[in-house]
Amino acid sequence: MSTTTINKSIFLAASRDTVWAYLTDKDKLGEWFHPAAASLEEGKPFALMGDVKDPESKMCWGDVLSADKPSSLSYTFTIKPLGTAMTTVTWTLEEAVGGTKLTLVHEGIAEASGDAALGLILALDGGWDKHFAKLRELVAA
Repeated sequence: MSTTTINKSIFLAASRDTVWAYLTDKDKLGEWFHPAAASLEEGKPFALMGDVKDPESKMCWGDVLSADKPSSLSYTFTIKPLGTAMTTVTWTLEEAVGGTKLTLVHEGIAEASGDAALGLILALDGGWDKHFAKLRELVAA
């Protein structure tokens, strides 16, 4: 794993099934991340939108590589600044006392972004922190 891989883990006061739903269900994704055009399913493309009614408002997109409910989810991931270059996001859900340990590994950023790597890593790292805070708030409610 390179030093430009983003690794984050959080503990959530919710079951793995509940956390899984927030990672894959199109409506729940919109509550903490971005609205999805459809629920995430293995082997299918996905798009997270600024506005689900406007197909031009894609915020991020890729293909779901694997979905092992409720243990792990992996997909290719890109955003507009990367053009057609792809990174990989992998989620691991582990049982923890009273809830779930959720781990994110976001890799391939430097390879996809070249000279712009540091700025993009900083933006993605901060973005994941904000999204995690919102997810923690939602599942605790």
